[in-house]
Amino acid sequence: MRDFKSVMTENGKGKFYLFTELCKGCGLCIEKCPKHTIGWSERLGIYGAPTVEPGHGEEDCIACKTCQTVCPDCAIVIEKIK
Repeated sequence: MRDFKSVMTENGKGKFYLFTELCKGCGLCIEKCPKHTIGWSERLGIYGAPTVEPGHGEEDCIACKTCQTVCPDCAIVIEKIK
């Protein structure tokens, strides 16, 4: 079994984990984020396309998990902070 490493970003509401080795850069998470906080990153994913990262919008991530739900490659995991 292979362990994938993640890049973690945290704000007051949650932790955003991106598994760059799984992200193919499709952009569905950017399109569906209700707060428009996800944007393109400088990091490259599995196919050499840019990956995504939070923190690009005017509002903070609310940890709604929409991006996690729509990601076809399970490259995003959101952990709510209580």
